[in-house]
Amino acid sequence: MRRVPPALLILLFSTACGYHTAGRAVTLPANVQTIAIPAFVNQTQTYKIEQRLTAAVVREMVTRTHYRVVNESGDSADATLRGTVVSTSTSPLTYDSQSGRASSALVVVTARVTLTDRQGKVLYENPSYLFREEYQVSQELSSFFEEDSPALERLSREFARTLVSNVLEGF
Repeated sequence: MRRVPPALLILLFSTACGYHTAGRAVTLPANVQTIAIPAFVNQTQTYKIEQRLTAAVVREMVTRTHYRVVNESGDSADATLRGTVVSTSTSPLTYDSQSGRASSALVVVTARVTLTDRQGKVLYENPSYLFREEYQVSQELSSFFEEDSPALERLSREFARTLVSNVLEGF
């Protein structure tokens, strides 16, 4: 009978390293089938930011999960995802050396999110989501358009992707 070298055994057993494919490790209880996502609360002066974030989260939850999503918490929801936009800010990043005007800016949004079951038990919580998005500021006054709105839309989509992944994988 041939003996297997120890180095080969180590190599063979080390290939099962325990990694899993992202999005596969669902940590929500099995009894959660319906998730209520009421409109986020806006504690900032940024117009409709809560609507953008809520819509992006609902869209991401519907497209990426098997959960039924409703917009009001109540008897039909097994869990409720609540969010609050805590702060928003926009600041210049770079300046045009000729005019001295801002040529790019950074928008920053901070939010608080909690997922609770019917009994009020916290299933997921993150008190300080922080998302940033950079955008270019138009220098031509004749073709000027606000780029902060598309930047907030991109930020909302990234926020929603991250939030849904974190809820599903328990990070």
